[in-house]
Amino acid sequence: MASTSEMTINKAKELAFTEEELKELDKARNMPITFDEDCPETTPERAKKFRRVNPVRKNSVG
Repeated sequence: MASTSEMTINKAKELAFTEEELKELDKARNMPITFDEDCPETTPERAKKFRRVNPVRKNSVG
């Protein structure tokens, strides 16, 4: 993610959401989640079967 303290004002404005995009995000945020056959609700049993695609990496210093 970009650090806003390291970018110019113009670059920060370029990366910011427009008023229309903010309205769309707010509308989507307030919509209910709709489950269907392509996107069924996950049960606790199904959630236990999920596995990470990428293994957790150890941070190496140096």
